[in-house]
Amino acid sequence: MKKTDVTALGEVLIDFTENGIDGAGNPVLTANPGGAPGNVLAMLAKLGRKCSFIGKVGRDDFGDFLAETLENAGIDIAGLARDRKVHTTLAFVHTHEGGERSFSFYRDPGADMMLTGEEVDESLIENSRIFHFGTLSLTDEPCRSATVKAVAAAKRAGIPVSFDPNLRENLWESLDLAKKQISWGLDRCDILKISDNELEFMTGESDFDKGAGILLKQHPGISFMSLTAGEQGSIAYYRGRRIYVPAVEVKNPMEKTGAGDTFCACVLNGILDLGLDGLSDDSVREILRFANAAASVVICRKGALKSMPERQEIERLLDH
Repeated sequence: MKKTDVTALGEVLIDFTENGIDGAGNPVLTANPGGAPGNVLAMLAKLGRKCSFIGKVGRDDFGDFLAETLENAGIDIAGLARDRKVHTTLAFVHTHEGGERSFSFYRDPGADMMLTGEEVDESLIENSRIFHFGTLSLTDEPCRSATVKAVAAAKRAGIPVSFDPNLRENLWESLDLAKKQISWGLDRCDILKISDNELEFMTGESDFDKGAGILLKQHPGISFMSLTAGEQGSIAYYRGRRIYVPAVEVKNPMEKTGAGDTFCACVLNGILDLGLDGLSDDSVREILRFANAAASVVICRKGALKSMPERQEIERLLDH
């Protein structure tokens, strides 16, 4: 029996998000804990899953805050390393009309980049039912080598690998390198969560079905692919089938930070319940409905990691 449902490797950081204007006309920023892998685990923990995190923060006040936040969310932080020389990574989130965002990262370097292969505890991965990662841990060394080691450990143990490209173009030395590393992840994952803009980035296709067809042909090891397309809803491509679910209408979105991570976590939760084999169209549709509803809740809140909804909130929304 596996002790952990999902172990994730990658970044946990501080998202500074806009929160109004002060009396002097200066923007007020709120320090929100974030980072895609941490957000995914926080949502899974809300759904009652046992989770472990592998990553690195600075030995500073923000690092202390993030470690405490993860623990309070119910996430095991035995795999969280601390860096004495490099500070915790910071991101400034600029919110635009409709909740769309742009990011400015203070990460040159940031502590999350400094995770080494020696600091990756393979037993955490081997004792998990799913291993999850993204691409921010592939942008630079030594965290790239640490990620390679972790994925190899999951593959040796026969554990399904979940991958989210989570493209942040300004963090890459070049977009060619970004494509190369994303392709590396696509070659090794069983479960893929990808957004519409990432699909177009990788395939050159704006047509979802054509892009998905190209991607699945190039990377035949992907068993379950979920595509998020904002207000257009989400699509699962599973064993040659296409299952579409419309989005939940959101009248007053605040910001979209964490929405994709929330969706990803809910898909993983459904797969933990039902497995990857023999899913019916109705089962996949219910997984996407739940994930869409959860993401719509987060869009109406500030921040990500601490804003994940309870199961009861999602179910009430679905009932209505």
